Amino acid sequence: MPALYDTIGIDYAQLRKPDPRIAVQIERALGAARTVLNVGAGTGSYEPADRDVVALEPSAEMISQRPPGAAPAVQGSAGAIPFPDQSFDAAIGVLTIHHWADQQQGIREMCRVARERVVLLTFDPAARPWLTDYLPELATLDEAAMPSLDTLSDWLGSVAIEPVLDPRIRKGSSSFWKIEQAEAGLARLAEDLANGVWEQRYAALLAGDSYDAGYRLVISLR
Repeated sequence: MPALYDTIGIDYAQLRKPDPRIAVQIERALGAARTVLNVGAGTGSYEPADRDVVALEPSAEMISQRPPGAAPAVQGSAGAIPFPDQSFDAAIGVLTIHHWADQQQGIREMCRVARERVVLLTFDPAARPWLTDYLPELATLDEAAMPSLDTLSDWLGSVAIEPVLDPRIRKGSSSFWKIEQAEAGLARLAEDLANGVWEQRYAALLAGDSYDAGYRLVISLR
């Protein structure tokens, strides 16, 4: 069966660019790990360039988009990582767990191959970004697909949790491929932006210099 991103990942490398602030946070979370397995690696966003990285990715389309000089990639899934126990200092997964067929098994596999730590960039489904006011289906998707932070803590044991601070670009997000009424919600958003309703409703957001959209970095030391 083709992997999801064999279909929706055609322009992924152009649409999904790493945020340097998140990259720094992931680098810090990896600590002194020298060897790293990137599970659900996609095109290689957030792979540290100064460490020995191996990418694990189920989609041949995504592997084909990895840039020259990227870490070597192995086609495979989180549920059956094709490496022996404790093969790497660390295993990371960046916005990937919601695509796994068996999330708990994937976490077990990451813990199995990682000697020192497991690092996950994920989304807290308990968060309610303002966009879900216009696209309530996003909240439904998140609740169904994303394990809660409590669930991840149960699976991983003791963890540290850190907050992580246009139509073409939306093609790079799996959620927008699954929402049937996205255009109607986005039309309401455009109208509220134009008539000032959005600014009145979310004035507090405009006063801040950062916004918590619900992304979390989960760090488990083995």
